[in-house]
Amino acid sequence: MIRYGFRDTIRRPDGCRTATDRAVGGWVGMSDPVLQAAGGRIGFIGEYLADLGVPRSLASAAGSGVVFVVVSVLLYVAGARLAIPVLDDILRHRGVDDHARKPVRVLGYAAVIVVGVGLGFALAGYGNILIALSTVGAAATLAVGFALQDVIKNVVAGVFVYTDRPFRTGDWIEWSGNSGFVEDIGLRVTRVRTFDNEHLTVPNSQMTDDVIKNYDTNRTLRLKFTFRIGFGDDIDEAMRHVIDAAHAEDEILDEPEPSVILMEISESSFDLQSRIWIRDPGDSDVLGIRGRFVKDVTDRFEAAGISIPYPHRRVEGSIDTSAPGDAGVVSDD
Repeated sequence: MIRYGFRDTIRRPDGCRTATDRAVGGWVGMSDPVLQAAGGRIGFIGEYLADLGVPRSLASAAGSGVVFVVVSVLLYVAGARLAIPVLDDILRHRGVDDHARKPVRVLGYAAVIVVGVGLGFALAGYGNILIALSTVGAAATLAVGFALQDVIKNVVAGVFVYTDRPFRTGDWIEWSGNSGFVEDIGLRVTRVRTFDNEHLTVPNSQMTDDVIKNYDTNRTLRLKFTFRIGFGDDIDEAMRHVIDAAHAEDEILDEPEPSVILMEISESSFDLQSRIWIRDPGDSDVLGIRGRFVKDVTDRFEAAGISIPYPHRRVEGSIDTSAPGDAGVVSDD
């Protein structure tokens, strides 16, 4: 045995170095592969298995498999414990809701798996296989893209929903003649519960292509209702009754103040439009508040002798029955 510094070199009868010498030489001088490599070299693990008596072809395959599994698992564990929590913290600091963070975490895990598998292939000496898989994957992606273009369109739209945040879970929204509360926002679809307790599953592409009316974004909502009074009634008194009824309803806000204006003089009435504000429309009984307010105004008008007119139309005309077959003429003034 000849000692060279910190490394022992043992010469076999055939003049080859042992696995220990090759391993240290690989780490120090990088003259031999540390893990696995393509070509004639079988890597450190393969050489170690070959020294144990395993055939070199089998040792090379086994070594490559071990390197692939170990590297992939280690990278996945490291990414899941380090990268994903960091990503989650970044999203939380940016104010992204929990329901929106879930699909982003899924994409993060998918990216960690892809990186782990790709690096595992590279370090295991599967470079040619990785290139072949990339080619096949590109062709498969093109085919799947044509077949699932609508699904991909909805997924891309879902990403824009997460980034633009036109609504959140629990918001009261209206679009394309539909209205309801958002129950869940997915990467492909959004689920909405209507006021009739119907469950709608809406593709995200509809949510990005159409105009979305969100009643909860500003946390307040203005309601309008038009009251009609007769030409002989006092307009100022009627307006005062409308304002008093608004102040009497607890759910109607004092700031902004309720208001009423003369909007129009129609054929049979003065049209007074009331404007009231409520807080948190998604959590309030909007129809109940509006109904109580209108009933209170109607009762006050009736008690004050203020009339609520309705359109009158008089139809005049005559029918001539002396000549058979002649149709009568009806005139409308």
